[in-house]
Order: sequence, then structure tokens, then C-alpha cells
Amino acid sequence: MSDNALKPHLSHAHVSEQLGRMIRIRAFEQACAEAYTQEKIRGFLHLYDGEEAIAVGVVPLLESRDRVVATYREHGHALARGVPMTAVMAEMFGKQSGCSGGRGGSMHLFDRAANFYGGNAIVGGGLPVAAGLALADHLRQEDNVTACFFGEGAVAEGEFHESLNLAALWDLPVLFVCENNRYAMGTALDRSEAETDIHLKAESYRIVSEVVDGMDVVAVEAAARRAIAAIRETGKPFFLECRTYRFRAHSMFDAQLYREKAEVEAWKAKDPISRFRDWALSANLLHAEDVVRLEAQAAAEVSAAVAFAEAAPWEPVADLAKYVCAPERPPAPEIAASAATPQEITYREAARQGIRDAMLRDERVFLMGEDVGKYGGCYAVSKGLLDEFGAARIRDTPLSESAFTGAGLGAAMAGMRPIVELMTVNFSLLALDQILNNAATIRHMSGNQFGCPLVIRMATGAGRQLAAQHSHSLEGWYAHIPGLRILAPATVEDARGMLWTALQEPDPVLIFEHVMLYNRTGLLSPDAGAVDIDKAAVRRPGKDISLITYGGSLWKTLEAAERLAADGIEAEVLDLRVLRPLDEAAILASVARTRRAVIVDEGWRSGALAAEIGMRIVEQAFFELDAPPARVCSQEVPIPYARHLEEAALPQADKIVAAAKAALGRA
Repeated sequence: MSDNALKPHLSHAHVSEQLGRMIRIRAFEQACAEAYTQEKIRGFLHLYDGEEAIAVGVVPLLESRDRVVATYREHGHALARGVPMTAVMAEMFGKQSGCSGGRGGSMHLFDRAANFYGGNAIVGGGLPVAAGLALADHLRQEDNVTACFFGEGAVAEGEFHESLNLAALWDLPVLFVCENNRYAMGTALDRSEAETDIHLKAESYRIVSEVVDGMDVVAVEAAARRAIAAIRETGKPFFLECRTYRFRAHSMFDAQLYREKAEVEAWKAKDPISRFRDWALSANLLHAEDVVRLEAQAAAEVSAAVAFAEAAPWEPVADLAKYVCAPERPPAPEIAASAATPQEITYREAARQGIRDAMLRDERVFLMGEDVGKYGGCYAVSKGLLDEFGAARIRDTPLSESAFTGAGLGAAMAGMRPIVELMTVNFSLLALDQILNNAATIRHMSGNQFGCPLVIRMATGAGRQLAAQHSHSLEGWYAHIPGLRILAPATVEDARGMLWTALQEPDPVLIFEHVMLYNRTGLLSPDAGAVDIDKAAVRRPGKDISLITYGGSLWKTLEAAERLAADGIEAEVLDLRVLRPLDEAAILASVARTRRAVIVDEGWRSGALAAEIGMRIVEQAFFELDAPPARVCSQEVPIPYARHLEEAALPQADKIVAAAKAALGRA
């Protein structure tokens, strides 16, 4: 592309359009500030005054097929992208007609029609998502661009560095736009960063970068044209550091005591609107009446947007739980009887077959995680799949759980079906931001515009003498989070078949594979199919007491049931399989048959999933009980290394037997 084609064409029409866009954003922000003082807008309100040249210089250059990921100061980006002002203002007011249905508010504007993937209230939290959206384009060999906006405060976050490294490593078509307004809340850049030239951080990852005057819309547009053209040509990321200044406080809560008034006034003298307006007037590219017209148009549009927002209805309280999960799910899989002779297989091999089967069925499916290629992952589940499917679909990642989990989230939002492997549940905490704040909330916050059909697999549990940082059982924590589906396959059939069903889900699914199961064998038909992920399973019928468990504890519980049977006690063993949402009907039906329950849970006793299950039994089946529910959980200690201590810390068959006998009054 010629240099001339990359320069802004400063005709009267274009100059008028760009000035009008900036005036429009400024007028909107001023109206929001006024509405905030009137308590019509609440929560955090981060205004874009002073930074309009960046959104206006970059966003209109993107094509409709391109995507925008913004930060919490995203009103200007949304308006520049074409999200209707009425819908944006209604969202600010929390109304049903808002662009996110009133569920997102100022920091979470979404619009699928505009390919606007929303603001993100977690500093740096949008960068991994942008990398994932671009990864989907990279895998499909599409020349789309994902523009990702963030403030300079994000460069201190690990997600910034992880995402830039991933984008550079995998040649992802992301335009990173750092809006360097010099202050992260109240902390000046030179007090938080050892290197204050932010573009150099991008260059350290071998990403082409430019520094641009963010108060000059012509300079921003010129740099953005070069960047977008380079991304489309090379498929590689590009980084723009736009040096700007917010005229208002960080948020409307902010007393703004950290910067001198003289500094603010000096920057206001560089106001991008008046600077561009005065230049255009002096160059005879605009006339005074043009400016008057643009200001009047903006004022009228803002006034209409405020009136629309004030008159718009509130979302009914009856719809409070709407869009926590998808309103429609695929039908439960048909469980066909197999005519093939079952074969003995390990849990590890069953999980591998599940991944392989999914990849053969659907070309959108890919696996990524640490060492999943030649090494096969920490527990060798994916060993051999690299040779069959290649490095594009069996993707080794850097040790950056937040970035590649967020990338999986972004790729899922873009229509792919990623399987993300986290080596161990303890490591998943490094990705908790992306799981909790993005994957679990995106559907609800966006008013059902965006879903996240992402599957995350991880090893959980103890028993291998791996000590505290590789051995905990945290699935109960994740089962606490609305918007997630939590699976705990304990059999070879479930290890293979649950994965395919999970990949059909429109919402994120976390699969917890207990470390002590990988070498366990079982019989599985070669043509075994999908498995229902809604229902618990009775693994052993009984009439005297219900033993309710899941995952690795299933086999200890079955052993305990055998011992109890030797003493004339017939225990029913219920394998929950699905920890969120719990199959309450199966739990209550079992308790109705036996009138007693012991819940076995490898989580710690305090706040364990067992406590939740016990409380639901009490709430809904109290008068059917002959004894209060009991529980067997891990001891309240970090999992120790020494084998005898590790075994003492965990639920064991003898503890389950003792709890069952106590519940029956036979201790």
C-alpha cells in the first residue's frame, strides 16, 4: 500500500466528520457527569474527556468485521464504533433498553451487532480476550483485526505481558492501543513503572510499536492507518502508545488530590477538540457555522439520549436470574446401547479418546495448555495427539495461565471450541480472573449477546505426595460461581463421554479430573458415545444410608459400601458427577429411600461443597430424615508431603464407614 493511501484525507467532509465525532463524545460525557450528580447514574463512572482523539482516530478505520475490546473508560470507543447513543445512555442509567440490558453499566458496554466486545472493569483483563479473538482469526486464516484499548496502568499487570508475549509468539492480528494518560487512578506513571516509555515494553516482545501524540486526532489516525495496514498484511500484532491526558478525575468518586491544577490546565491547553477545530478553521477546512452545526447536532442527540434513558423501562425483578446461563441448551445426548465388546482402558486413555473424538468430529476444536504437545501434558493425557493433529490444534503454551485461558475464552466467543488444559487445580488460581470475571459473567453482563462455550480441564485432588501446591481440591470453590458448569468424571465412561457433551454447551464448563484416577482402569466400549452432564448416577443401590460423593472419592466410597455390606448395612452410593448445577432431584430421591446421608468431599470441611449439599437436604427433606446429614471431608490443613500425613488429611474408606455407622447409631 502506498504511503499516500495511508495518510488521512483531510477534506472538508472528513475534517467535519472527525470533529463531529469528538464533539459528540465530549457532549455525551458531560451529560453523564451531570446525570451522575443527580444520582441517575451510579457506581463507578470513568469519563473520557480529553482522550477523544484516540477513539476517533482509531475505531472508525476498522471494518465492520473487525472487533473492539475496550477497558472500563469505554464510552468513547462504543460511540465511535457506532453503538447507538440511546442504547449507551440507557445502559448508563441501568435500563432494560441499554446496550447490555442494564446488567453491565458504565464499565461493561457490549454490542454484538457492532462487534463491540465490551469494556472490562479489571485492569488488563481484556488483553487475553483480545488475543483469543485474534487467535480464532489466525486459526481460520481470516485477515480481521482485533483492536484492544487499555490504560497505562495495565502495563504493570501480568496479563499485559502474558498477552503481548502470546500475540508475538503466535503472530496474532491484534492492534494494542495503550491510552497513556499518565495516572493509574492516582498513581503517576513514574512512580509505578521503572520504564516509563511504554512502547519499549512492546518492542521487548518484538512487536512493532509507535508513539503518537494522543491529543492530535490527525496523528492518531495516521498511525492507526499504518498499524491496521501492517496487521492485515503480515497478520502480526502492532502496538500504539497514545500519550494523552484525562481532564477529569479517574472516576466521579475521585477527589483528584494527586495532581496539581496547573498541570491539568496545561494539558487542557492541548485539548484535542479545540486544537483540531482551531487548526481546521485556520486552514479553511472548516467554517465557524460548521462548528456551530456540529455542536448543535451533538447537543440534540445527547438530549434525546437522556430523554430516552429516563423514559426507558427497568428490567423486571422477575428476570433477575435471566442470562446467567444460556436460555437454550442443546438436548441431552441420546445414550445408545453398545453392541461392541467392552475393553479395559485407563482413565487417562479414556480422556485422550474424548479429546481425539472431539477433534475428529469438529474442526473448531483445539487443545491448548502447558506441555500438551510432545510431552502430552503433566499427566500425559494428550500424548500422541500432536503427531495426528499438528501444532495448530495441539498448542503448547507459555507458562501463562491467565493469558492462554483468556485466549481460550476469546476464541470461544469468536466461534471456536477450545479445550484449555490447566496442569493442576492449584495453577488455575493464576487464571481465576479470566474464569470468574470474564468467562462466568460475560453472558449476563452482555445481556445474552455474548456467550463463552469454553471447556477447561484440570487435574485435582491429592494422593501422589505432591505437597500443598499441587494437591488441593478446589472444585467446590468453582461450584460456588454462577455461570459455570462444573463436572467431576470418576469413571472411564464419563472421562471420555462428558467432554463431547461439554463441548456442545453454550456456556463455560470446567472438568476436574482427579489425579488418582489417571492410572485406574475400567471397561469401556470402543464406540462409547456422549454422556449426560445433568444427572447424578447411582453407582450402588441401597436402602439403609446414602453415601453422596464425586470424583476420586467415589472409589473410596464404594470400598466403604462393601465394608458396610459385610456388616449387614446396605449403603446407596450416589456419584454426583455434576457439581454445578447439582442434581437435587437425585440427591433428594436417594435420601427419601434411605432417610440418612453421609456426604464425602475431598474439599476442606469449612465451606465445603458437602456443607451446601447437607443444607439443601435439611431445607428440603428435613422431615424425611432419621438422622442429621453427616460429612467426611479433608482435614483443615494444607495437604502435606509425607504419605502417612497426606493419607490422614484426606477422606478414607475407614472414615466413611465410621461416619455411616455413627449416622445409623451403630458406632
